[in-house]
Amino acid sequence: MNTMSALSVNSGHNLDSISTVFCFLFFFFTAMFSLFSLLLFILRLRPWCNCHVCRSFLTSSWTKDFANFCDWYAHLLRKSPTGTIHIHVLGNIVTSNPENVEYMLKTRFDNYPKGKPFTVLLGDLLGRGIFNVDGDMWRFQRKMASLELGSVTVRSHALEVVAAEIQSRLIPLMASVSGNDSDAGVLDLQDLFRRFSFDNICKFSFGLDPGCLEPSLPVSKFADAFDLASKLSAERAMTSSPVFWKIKRFFNVGSEKQLKEAVRIIDDQAKEMIKQRRKMGYVAKNDLLSRFMAIVNDDDQFLRDIVVSFLLAGRDTISSGLTSLFYLLSQHPEVTRAIREESDQVMGRAGAIPSFEQMREMHYLHAVLYETMRLFPPVQFDSKFCQEDDVLPDGTFVKSGTRVTYHPYAMGRMESIWGPDCLDFKPERWLKNGVYSPVSPYKYPVFQGGDRVCLGKELALVEMKCAAAALVGRFDIRVSQPGQVPRFAPGLTATVRGGLPVRVEERRG
Repeated sequence: MNTMSALSVNSGHNLDSISTVFCFLFFFFTAMFSLFSLLLFILRLRPWCNCHVCRSFLTSSWTKDFANFCDWYAHLLRKSPTGTIHIHVLGNIVTSNPENVEYMLKTRFDNYPKGKPFTVLLGDLLGRGIFNVDGDMWRFQRKMASLELGSVTVRSHALEVVAAEIQSRLIPLMASVSGNDSDAGVLDLQDLFRRFSFDNICKFSFGLDPGCLEPSLPVSKFADAFDLASKLSAERAMTSSPVFWKIKRFFNVGSEKQLKEAVRIIDDQAKEMIKQRRKMGYVAKNDLLSRFMAIVNDDDQFLRDIVVSFLLAGRDTISSGLTSLFYLLSQHPEVTRAIREESDQVMGRAGAIPSFEQMREMHYLHAVLYETMRLFPPVQFDSKFCQEDDVLPDGTFVKSGTRVTYHPYAMGRMESIWGPDCLDFKPERWLKNGVYSPVSPYKYPVFQGGDRVCLGKELALVEMKCAAAALVGRFDIRVSQPGQVPRFAPGLTATVRGGLPVRVEERRG
């Protein structure tokens, strides 16, 4: 017995020793591989590049002259003879040249996919959703989304959802603080629009009402998790090497631990949405999730990725556009007056919700929204990854694997595209004899272009027009600090740091 006990003890010690050695070797080789990967990445990015642009990026000296990173890029692109620049330390080519944009999005669409680096970057949040895939998976989802979003039934349902949210929640909430000169009378309009669009996209896409715009402005754990996950996913792209965030993710520390927890909350809520919809039945339902479930009902992870993709598309972009609109209107009362004149003429009463037919007649409001997004696009830039060596129309050589970014924010500020008044807010530039006149989507790629043109474009415009017509028609909305330049927070869409504090007065006369 003593011999057997001794053997057991020795065996235990041996197993512990082997386990310790194995763990040491595993972490040693992991560390060595990470360092090797980092070295390769650094060598490829040419960190020794001493050009003015790379030096400004590495030292952050650009912050002395510019409030936002996107403003610095716009400045560099304006100075470039071709409208294209190289950020060597990031391995990134950035362009504001419409010919290059058309070449990427249309002519050589096949050579400029989202690419694996982008897919990995946003994979934890977006999974296999339409905004994070290429090839057959992307084509399948796009075909499904195109059929559903183009349906008259779906569009009518969307208008009903938006109109109900405006009439039952948004307008009463604004009216409740009207004329209140105390601190309690200050509303963060950006927060309100985020809540407004979140309620709408959840009701329209999933048939569920989170109630974010209830009078008490409740805290939504789901919405907060979505905000945090979007922010942290975007910040991954700001690191000098993906190795850094991958190491943090491996050890589950810092921002990657926060991201993992936020994604877990999103996953749980998305799965609950799918479970509820399956329990309630999805046949003959108008919400998008039900329609997708009628086609794909045996892959909950895929349905989860669809849910998250529609949330991203339908919430942050619309709230960003509306926030920018009222920021600009606060500086241009003449535009507010013109919107009211058109609305009163078309609808006959202030603060009404326009029908589809009435919206088609509101050319000036349409022009105002397009001009708003020219200067402040909800998505400030978009990147693709070149598959094979190529040459852009402006003569720029693009090596295989290079990130190529087109920059709608900078393009809206290019004199070569919009003329000497490019920095002015002028809705009239979109009108010919009072009728809206479109331009090339490659000159104005706010909704992308080519095969990836935004499928939800018309629905987004409907939601923004309804909100704008109702609020401008009924209220005077004054931004607390109208002259202050917006400072944007990191994120997948344009979000103003500190929000947009406003005061509200019921319209008189």
